[in-house]
Amino acid sequence: MNAPVPELTVKDFSSDQEVRWCPGCGDYAILKTVQKMMPELGVAKENQVFVSGIGCSSRFPYYMNTYGFHTIHGRAPSFATGIKISNPDLDVWVVTGDGDGLSIGGNHMVHLLRRNVDLQLLLFNNEIYGLTKGQYSPTSKVGTTSPSTPHGSLDMPLKPCVFALGSGAKFVARSIDTEAKHLGPVLKRAHSFKGASFVEIYQNCPVYNDGIFDQIKDKKTAAETRLVLENGRPLTFGVDGQKGLRLNAKTLALEIVTLGEDGITEDDLVVHDETNKVLAQLLANLKLPEYPEPIGVIYCDSDAPSYTGEVYNQRIVVREDKGEPDLNALLRTGHTWTVE
Repeated sequence: MNAPVPELTVKDFSSDQEVRWCPGCGDYAILKTVQKMMPELGVAKENQVFVSGIGCSSRFPYYMNTYGFHTIHGRAPSFATGIKISNPDLDVWVVTGDGDGLSIGGNHMVHLLRRNVDLQLLLFNNEIYGLTKGQYSPTSKVGTTSPSTPHGSLDMPLKPCVFALGSGAKFVARSIDTEAKHLGPVLKRAHSFKGASFVEIYQNCPVYNDGIFDQIKDKKTAAETRLVLENGRPLTFGVDGQKGLRLNAKTLALEIVTLGEDGITEDDLVVHDETNKVLAQLLANLKLPEYPEPIGVIYCDSDAPSYTGEVYNQRIVVREDKGEPDLNALLRTGHTWTVE
């Protein structure tokens, strides 16, 4: 029987390391939200592991008073998979950025998501390589000027949530670095999900890509630029919720309408169903300036089996068939020789 978890506080999850990000970096806000949320999970510090790759976001494990691994560029998903499979009782969190996770680490992330390994993956998206002095990243907008693209990036940007859905992710969500009241509950939902939880977090880089998400973050414009998702509720936005999204039957695309015009009511709007993958794909593709950007849980398939559980179920079946493993016998199976 597991011992009861002692009551923990924010201080219990704050390490003694000096937090070293640039002043104004969105990582500070994310770190504080995570530290505040951890005591609410009811999980002992000793059972929490933070795994990162390379980049500004990858300093995260140093600042959490838990176990942690600062690994190699793009390979955090692989390390995290091994950690979780080795000890499924651990809570494993992957912290990565848009460069680390979607460029050199894209292949590793694909396989973590398609396998549905039971862990939480937080992708800090600031649409730039911050640590290595501002090169454009896979998510940078067309025209982004940087040391590597002084005349503007020509690459079509990758949409992280679309990538996650295409990789087979069963839980996909999005939030904002400075919106603690929204980010905290989203992370708790991700933690409660039994499988791979993918959370994209819009995060400001004040040095190399400052203000890239200002339209979405600014309270003066947020009503028009955010589509706050609530399962079972119509897709509405705008001041007083006077605008909404309905499905165009001819184009099979979402279109913006205004309630009250041409007899349009809430009954004409699409109702958010986070279990509907087709709708999730439509939502994940919405981008400014044409559409407001979805914030919240985009997709959740809680019926999908977790890879972690399937691995251990398979072990039980194999042991019933083959008997208990004997490492010594295995080492002496097949062609062996003695060196004198």
